[in-house]
Amino acid sequence: MSEIAIVILNWNGEVLLERYLPSVVEYSGDADIYLADNASTDSSVEFVRKNYPSVKIIQNATNGGFAQGYNEALKQVEADILCLLNSDVEVPENWLDPIKKAFQQLPDAAIVQPKILDLMRPDYFEYAGAAGGFLDQLGYPFCRGRIFQALEQDSGQYDDIREIFWATGACMFIKSSVFKSLNGFDEDYFAHQEEVDLCWRAKNEGHKVYYVGTSKVYHLGGSTLSNMNPKKTFLNFRNSLFSITKNLPRRKAFLIIAIRLLLDGVAALRFLFQLKFNHCIAILRAHLSFYKNFRRMYKKREKANFILKYYVTKSIVWSYFVNHINKFNILVKD
Repeated sequence: MSEIAIVILNWNGEVLLERYLPSVVEYSGDADIYLADNASTDSSVEFVRKNYPSVKIIQNATNGGFAQGYNEALKQVEADILCLLNSDVEVPENWLDPIKKAFQQLPDAAIVQPKILDLMRPDYFEYAGAAGGFLDQLGYPFCRGRIFQALEQDSGQYDDIREIFWATGACMFIKSSVFKSLNGFDEDYFAHQEEVDLCWRAKNEGHKVYYVGTSKVYHLGGSTLSNMNPKKTFLNFRNSLFSITKNLPRRKAFLIIAIRLLLDGVAALRFLFQLKFNHCIAILRAHLSFYKNFRRMYKKREKANFILKYYVTKSIVWSYFVNHINKFNILVKD
């Protein structure tokens, strides 16, 4: 069994693999590298098989999205630590060394993420993960280095190693034993925020999640769904409600869901005034899907333990839109 296995989930991503796979192969040392293909119809599998014979191929029968795709693929991977890596990530030399060291020095670390920088603007943090993920009291996810659409410039302010609440699925390292004990990602999410739910469930079970700022990768971002795609709006709004339902004590969950539904209505009105009608409809669809799936989500709480301290600030929405706070170090005083 290898120490680290890097698993890249792919769906019709030949262009991305041509651009970003070379750095992963060159700079990942003795780690095993897998391509987990979600029933692609392009030539991506043939491209990898021909040009990178050292990369192991796992072919899923269907495209079940991020969650199911990884769940199925990782059943076939043997390693102590699993690295879930997006196909649009470029890695530098020695990127794995700080991660290995962190797992060795932090025995309670179950999940780890490196610093995520913007490939197109390498001195800025990237939207998906930045310098580690957190939640506010209402369950809204945000990051050090990224609050809503405000991205901080990287000046070394987050070159630390510290506990966080959630790690990005763009580049997540997780102990194989922990992934299996949690039964992997929740496949009802399909994609988006499934990593928040996974980390939340891990925290509820007593595991810890860390950010390692001494390792960095460069993420293109938006290669599957851009931030302004209505489908992403639908998934983010719905899946966030799923996570609250599953991971908070009952009374707390019901109260926060009620508040979130009201705030979602405000967000829908905002999209309406901006003439972004598709996003307004996406929020309505998200709520309908949430109601439809509520009973199944609620049943998933049955064996859960719940931590009460899951947030670092009361309302990221109020802080950002009313108080105009757009930097983590101003919002949260460590």
